[in-house]
Amino acid sequence: MSFLDPVSHALAALIAAAHLALTSLGADPTAGTTWLLCIAAVVVAVRLTLLPLVVHGVRAAHASARARPHLQDLAKRYRNRKDRESLRRFMEERRRIAAEHGMSRLGILPILIQLPIWLALYRLLADVAAGASVGAMSSALVASLTAATLLGVPLAQRGYLGGGAAHFAVVAGMAVVAAALAYVTQKYLVAPNMLTDGLPEAVARAQHMMPALSAIGLIVAGGFVPAALLAYWLCNSVWTLAQSAVILRWFPTPGSRAAGRAR
Repeated sequence: MSFLDPVSHALAALIAAAHLALTSLGADPTAGTTWLLCIAAVVVAVRLTLLPLVVHGVRAAHASARARPHLQDLAKRYRNRKDRESLRRFMEERRRIAAEHGMSRLGILPILIQLPIWLALYRLLADVAAGASVGAMSSALVASLTAATLLGVPLAQRGYLGGGAAHFAVVAGMAVVAAALAYVTQKYLVAPNMLTDGLPEAVARAQHMMPALSAIGLIVAGGFVPAALLAYWLCNSVWTLAQSAVILRWFPTPGSRAAGRAR
């Protein structure tokens, strides 16, 4: 038994409930559009559940941005002072600045909390697409999903090849659109809202390459994952783009390029 099993079973129950609700309204239980709506429902439910962590992350970024000039000045004042007393005073001053500006002690904990959810969802969709029952996703529901198609492409099928030109066009189209959304989000919505002044050159270079790497990663992964998972990534990319646009427009990080444009 994996530590991801409880999360996978909770997500399976969510998908099963969405499928039951849609079929109760008259939707075809094996139609690709029905299962796409189920996947979209999972994205909405998961992202709404994670919104408190998003809010925490935005507040933490703002607090760090406000404290940054004071921390940089502190580091300069104690740069060449290595004795024990100076180190003690440095840490005391650092804690005082952090407390004054409301910096969170949780650090990257919100991100770490999200990781099991993403991993469990990937595992769930991959297992179900392979024909395995998971929690509330009974054998009947699994058979329904594996029979579902999107523009002729089975949602359980993996990769770009194996189904002719039409199959390649649909799968590649989904992967390219998801990659384009990821690139636009990182390049034009996330990057302008980040502080880059004073960052080490290697870190700044990595941030500059992140949009392209995210897009390339999605296109490469599209050749190995089920079409159902590509559909999830596409829906998730739409949510991420919209959420990042809201943060950029109304909650820009102090000192960032986005904050400068908002004035």
